[in-house]
Amino acid sequence: MEAPSTAVRLNPFKGMAGPEGTPVPWSPYGRILQERPNFTLDPLFHAGCYYVQDSSAMFVGHLFRSLADGFGPGVRVLDLCAAPGGKTTDLAASLRSRFGDAFTLVANEVIKSRAAVLRDNAGIWGDPNVVVSSVDPAVIGRELPGWFDVIVADVPCSGEGMFRKDPRAEKEWSPAVVDLCAARQKRILADVWPALRQGGLLVYSTCTYEEKENDDNLEWAALELGGEIIPPSGEFGKEGVMLTRRGSLLRAGVVPGEGQWAGALRKSSVAASSRKPVIPGVLPPEETDRALAIGYVPECPVVELSLSEALKYLHRDTLCLPDAPKGLLIAAYLSHPLGFMKNLGSRCNNLLPKNRRILMDV
Repeated sequence: MEAPSTAVRLNPFKGMAGPEGTPVPWSPYGRILQERPNFTLDPLFHAGCYYVQDSSAMFVGHLFRSLADGFGPGVRVLDLCAAPGGKTTDLAASLRSRFGDAFTLVANEVIKSRAAVLRDNAGIWGDPNVVVSSVDPAVIGRELPGWFDVIVADVPCSGEGMFRKDPRAEKEWSPAVVDLCAARQKRILADVWPALRQGGLLVYSTCTYEEKENDDNLEWAALELGGEIIPPSGEFGKEGVMLTRRGSLLRAGVVPGEGQWAGALRKSSVAASSRKPVIPGVLPPEETDRALAIGYVPECPVVELSLSEALKYLHRDTLCLPDAPKGLLIAAYLSHPLGFMKNLGSRCNNLLPKNRRILMDV
């Protein structure tokens, strides 16, 4: 079997700047690279110009886009198991392309440490309409009945599709793990189900090949929770995407990326509707991200840095920019903001958040 490929998804609202590669058939923004570069040493990566994501994982974004025509401005979307943020950023780009500023995307991750990573990645991507939360699905179902038009649930699974990329996943696999994951997935869907409005869309996905966790669980949701399964499309058959009973399957070694399964259903059961604006468990964004995303400091001068200066900035080194204006500045590389610094004249105080610092020598 071939070695795992490396792919990126470009940010269309930051100029589609990033590495060049072969287009991903099911993503207008995806590129498969010939080799894996050192992303840490590319300031465009730190500026949110692109996101490193497996090409198969981008299929969930395609499925969402193909079914989003039935929704209008003001659409509310929940990315339920969102860390580390690949599908969140894909959904954000798709929603902004389709609806402009008229959408809300809630990215939720129940594990606090992973939620922190999710908040960072969503903030760097830079869409102000993304809200990050960290609560159990049952809390969302209870507190926001009928609130979401779409729920995307890329649920924890037994991980067969990751065997090529992650040997640990293969060692941890067993039939008992499959049964455990299938039961947990049912619980997650049942807990969050009340938050999806009648007629709303569930996009359900895993990175395993197991029917118990894929087709069987989507059929269970349709029967027990109340929904109509949307038949999968065979438009990417020539590219290696296979059809199962209820969804689409991407197998490592058949497609360039790793394993992924995705299917969808439309909710037919009645749910109470709520316009409640309070989303539980919200994690506030970094002030740096909020400022750069919504532009509440338009008077702040932008200083263009060279590659070596940008890497020093990302290393949180002290820069000396005697020709730059004094005061608060936006550090940029190729016109893409990296963060803030304060020029005192003799030196610049580096205001990049400490957790964003490049640790390797630059």
